[in-house]
Amino acid sequence: MKIVMVGEAATHQDEIAAGLDFDAEFVALPREAHESPAWDDQIEGADVLVAMRFQRSTPAPAFRLLHAPGAGLDGIDFQALPAGCTVCNVFEHEIPMAEYALACMLEHQVDLAALQASFSTERWSATYLGRKPRGELFGKTVVVVGFGRIGQAVAVRAQAFGMKVIAISGRAQDGRVEGPMDEAYLPAQLNQVIGRGDFVVLTCPLNERTRNSFGAEQLSAMKADAVLINIARAAIVDQDALYQALHDQVIAKAYLDVWYAYPVGSHDQVAPASHRFEALPNAFCTPHASGWTHGLFERRYALIAANIMRLKWGQALENVVHGHA
Repeated sequence: MKIVMVGEAATHQDEIAAGLDFDAEFVALPREAHESPAWDDQIEGADVLVAMRFQRSTPAPAFRLLHAPGAGLDGIDFQALPAGCTVCNVFEHEIPMAEYALACMLEHQVDLAALQASFSTERWSATYLGRKPRGELFGKTVVVVGFGRIGQAVAVRAQAFGMKVIAISGRAQDGRVEGPMDEAYLPAQLNQVIGRGDFVVLTCPLNERTRNSFGAEQLSAMKADAVLINIARAAIVDQDALYQALHDQVIAKAYLDVWYAYPVGSHDQVAPASHRFEALPNAFCTPHASGWTHGLFERRYALIAANIMRLKWGQALENVVHGHA
């Protein structure tokens, strides 16, 4: 069986091999193979292509299964896939991403770095006597926009801290939706309830409905001391409106882990956004690392290996998003 792995995925050959009961032929290709046909002769005839993106303006090489090593599918041009190709994805990112979201909330309320910076032997007496009270997560409200795996994982952890969870979900009915929440509303009702959130966490997928769906109107509807946390896709939020809202302190802060542009090739130099968000004192910017953990890769590539085993033995595949199981 021929398994082609592109870009970062190519560094995880050992994890997949460990989950197979047969010797496979592995082919490692650079990031550019996501979009360039220059390596199509090496992809041709593959049983499995492990890649997070696939774009082509020329006829695609033949392969049986495109297995995305993540959940997001916005980097795949389904029209460009070869005939008969099946596409599967994996999840497992909800655990670290939810931990990241709670870490952002705690950072905002506790600000350990500032507390540590204030401490010194020389200033000890004045610092101790001048302590100022800080915030708590207990009793705060979080609006979770998108209530799939990530949103529900955030909700579980938020409730453990004594927070109230308002879920925004297309599946909401009569103020309820399956999962850990206190109230639930449809996306069309977001503007009516977003002003109740101390934190607003974006976990919805990027599609034509959600693209630029969070703009000046939604930011203005938030409380002035509220915090936005985006761990979904950057393009869900209108970047001009977000920059202006942060610059004008329409909202208190934003934690941003997802961006508007990414390098495709190994030597690409691109700006993450049209604005220098990191220059704003109330923007906390991280390099799309909310789900980047050792545990994530162990779980994901074990699942991919299990699916490759199913493919080999003619069994139904799991997490099929395109084609046949």
